[in-house]
Amino acid sequence: MLMPKRVKHRKQFRGSMKGKALRGNTVSNGEFGLAATEPCWIKSNQIEAARIAMTRYIKRGGKVWIKIFPDKPVTTKPAETRMGSGKGTVEFWVAVVKPGRVMFEIAGVPEETAREALRLAMHKLPCKCKIVTRAEQEGGEKI
Repeated sequence: MLMPKRVKHRKQFRGSMKGKALRGNTVSNGEFGLAATEPCWIKSNQIEAARIAMTRYIKRGGKVWIKIFPDKPVTTKPAETRMGSGKGTVEFWVAVVKPGRVMFEIAGVPEETAREALRLAMHKLPCKCKIVTRAEQEGGEKI
């Protein structure tokens, strides 16, 4: 699973996910990308499941880029525990994704193969997504 090697602070506030993605909202490396259309937290195991689904379908041909990283710790308290006595322990790591963020990119495979691979990855993620291409973004259409 993806997680930071070390962090400055062990626990974080929850934060807010309002607004659109200002950075990472264009297809920069590959030809096709998977962009989020709603805000969500994506766990490290969901990122890994999407990556495996894509690489299995393209049969290790082409190249896949993961453009998000789970650097936010999420804490939970045990079940049936009384309130108080501090914040819970870190259970998993998430990547904060805002609408418009391109999460995965793919190149080096035909268009129908890339679209199917990204569609399979889409089913592994907790938010609604859409497939974007570098060509349509150069045409001036923003997400």
